[in-house]
Amino acid sequence: MTRESADSTHWEDKGQALPTGGRRNADIEHWDVEDEAFWKTQGRKIASRNLWISIPSLLLGFAVWLMWGMITTQMQNLGFPFSVEQLFTLTAIAGLAGATLRIPASFMIRIAGGRNTIFLTTALLMIPAMGTGIALMNPGTPFWVFQSLALLSGIGGGNFANSMSNISNFFPKKQQGYALGMNAGLGNFGVTTMQILIPLVMTVGLFGALGGEPMALEKASGTLIGRIEAGTDTWIQNAGFVWMLLLVPLAFAGWFGMNNLRTITPNPGTPLQAFGKILGLYGVGVVTSVVGVVALGFLNMWFALPLTIVLTVVLLRLIPGDIKPGIKKQFAIFSNKHTWSMTVLYIATFGSFIGFSAALPLSISVIFGNMMEVAADGTVTRVANPDAPSALTWAWMGPFVGALIRPVGGWISDKLGGSIVTQVITAIMVVGSVGAGYVMMLAYNATDPNQYFWMFLALFIVLFAASGIGNGSTFRSIGFIFDPQQKGPALGWTSAVAAYGSFIAPRVMGEQIKAGTPELAMYGFAVFYALCLIVNWWFYLRPGAYVKNP
Repeated sequence: MTRESADSTHWEDKGQALPTGGRRNADIEHWDVEDEAFWKTQGRKIASRNLWISIPSLLLGFAVWLMWGMITTQMQNLGFPFSVEQLFTLTAIAGLAGATLRIPASFMIRIAGGRNTIFLTTALLMIPAMGTGIALMNPGTPFWVFQSLALLSGIGGGNFANSMSNISNFFPKKQQGYALGMNAGLGNFGVTTMQILIPLVMTVGLFGALGGEPMALEKASGTLIGRIEAGTDTWIQNAGFVWMLLLVPLAFAGWFGMNNLRTITPNPGTPLQAFGKILGLYGVGVVTSVVGVVALGFLNMWFALPLTIVLTVVLLRLIPGDIKPGIKKQFAIFSNKHTWSMTVLYIATFGSFIGFSAALPLSISVIFGNMMEVAADGTVTRVANPDAPSALTWAWMGPFVGALIRPVGGWISDKLGGSIVTQVITAIMVVGSVGAGYVMMLAYNATDPNQYFWMFLALFIVLFAASGIGNGSTFRSIGFIFDPQQKGPALGWTSAVAAYGSFIAPRVMGEQIKAGTPELAMYGFAVFYALCLIVNWWFYLRPGAYVKNP
């Protein structure tokens, strides 16, 4: 008998990897995926099942989190009584909350268990989904209600951290690029799914009398399949209600099909105790998100965001009970210099993907929805563009490419090394950002902005593709650099800080568009990407690097 077959028999006879109690969703007491025999005989099947339930759950998290980019665009078309700046603010609030909630979410798996966490956090998405549908039924709904729902939709953003932390524990180190690339890459398709599905479901009375009455468009809109003229009936409330059709079965799938790994979570407690821990952690994030939103009213964004992050970390350290020791142990990642270098690099990749996804629809509407008109006396005014491209028709393309190519980024990085791939795509993003900024300037000041739209769209697709590949390469590096105890929290933390891109990009682009200088936002991003080139080279590519091309 060969060594491998002997080892296989050993694992099968003991049955230690199988869920206790014989139930598919029960806790697993033994888990050693670095043992080749264990992985082939038992680990791979269990890991794959958990991955393929995790992916659609994460996809819906992204969809609910970032749905405000499309919703606000249609709110403008329907004449909701809010300014462009207020509509950008709703998208930014969802971004801020999603990023902030990732900080506590990054600690959930080791405290509450994977199955418990994925089930409950997926079920919690029903609150902003249903609430948003109800609020959109009435154009007179107060702005603070939309602000609250945008904040709660941040739960979907927070779920990324616990999802990635969970899946990283199921796969061996040599498959980290594949596993994390698949989970994040296909999960990121939630952005594209949302951007395609929301415009389509708004065109029909999908839920009959239960779904409420339609409203007539004041401005032309569109879907993937074409333009929709002003005056057409629209069920904007379906943008929230439609997710309920998917969230309910997925929550059940998470509960009955996923597992807690006791090697990662020795003491999750009963399911109710685990749910209490999860709600407590997210409660901290909700409170600090509110503080962050309020702080933005009197502080510069670059002060308000660090304040929100620091306050979240401090409050997590103060949580009483049996949560505290688990969090304190995981805080060891903050003394590791690679936590900070990889955070910067992940901001450049995932932060760009998620930020541009949130900001692009409304940016298209504002930049190309208007044009310059020169009067006989030479006076220049900005007027509506009657032939403007619809954001609801085109905005999905960039996130689609970025999500589609992300697993490829993980696969290439497994072959070539993560940091080489990161360096190449970051250089591309420097050039792409400068080009996009220049085209945005030309379009904003043009009497015929439509002539620049295809160049604008192509440059953003390049940026999305580069950021998607970089998402895979940076996560591969994190999976390689950190040990099993720090890997999950490090993945969660870096993704948390990077997710602030979903707040920063809409805020910065909205402010610069309002000022008439949209190109300055993109030039600023290019400078940041150039700094990331230096960080990546210093830590991982130079002679004598701390970890060579992880």
